[in-house]
Amino acid sequence: MNSASHTAATAAGSEPPSRSGTGPDARPGVEQLRIAGLTGVDVGLEIAGPGSRSYAFIIDWQIRVLVALAWFAIVLFLVRIEAVRVRLGYVGGLPALALYLLYHPVLEVLMQGRTPGMRRAGVRLVTRSGGTPGIGALLLRNVFRLIDMLPVFYLLGLFCCFLTRDRVRIGDLAAGTLLVVDAQGRLPSSALSAVARGALTPAAAELIEDLLERWDSLDVKHRMPLARTLLARMKEPATDAVHPGAGEDWQLRERLRHLLATRSAS
Repeated sequence: MNSASHTAATAAGSEPPSRSGTGPDARPGVEQLRIAGLTGVDVGLEIAGPGSRSYAFIIDWQIRVLVALAWFAIVLFLVRIEAVRVRLGYVGGLPALALYLLYHPVLEVLMQGRTPGMRRAGVRLVTRSGGTPGIGALLLRNVFRLIDMLPVFYLLGLFCCFLTRDRVRIGDLAAGTLLVVDAQGRLPSSALSAVARGALTPAAAELIEDLLERWDSLDVKHRMPLARTLLARMKEPATDAVHPGAGEDWQLRERLRHLLATRSAS
């Protein structure tokens, strides 16, 4: 993971998240969501434009169409088998339609504000404070998708992206979310709130996130001492009293996850 110097810079004081194109991390002509922390740490997130949003949507649209068609094709094949009695309309059409319509709300909730298309396009959803959107915000965002898709091909939502300050559609306005570039070297959204509030330094947040991401690929003899050292620096207990019977390796990972979650929400 790259140095935190790519994601944080010194700010003059505490102020609410704002849009800025002239911050220390900003590139000319690039709009940013600037999150100023109480400790003077300023985190800049590059706002994704209509092009990145459209690219992500096209990929997701292709995936959900292919999945829905695949299901319908399977049922169509079963209908031709006399031993299998299925009704094409109910068993084929309705589930295929459900797969198509529920693709975004289900995957955005399960993947914490991302879909395969967003991952491919290098973008992700965040709240106005830079954190990961909750289930309620993600579901509300998708309810308003019915309005954004009017009159056809999401023209209203795309038109709204060109007019709004943070390049958001109506669903994002209602849910308080926006799409940002998920570039390498930027802090993950789960750590941004903790950094902005001063609960974690950018370096500590990156170390925790990096260790958690690489946990399964690291040898137990290496990851356990690293986890103990990080928890000791954060003045956190290395084991979880709630699960005294669990293995130490599992407890250390859960303690790191808990540390990041609690300090992000505090």
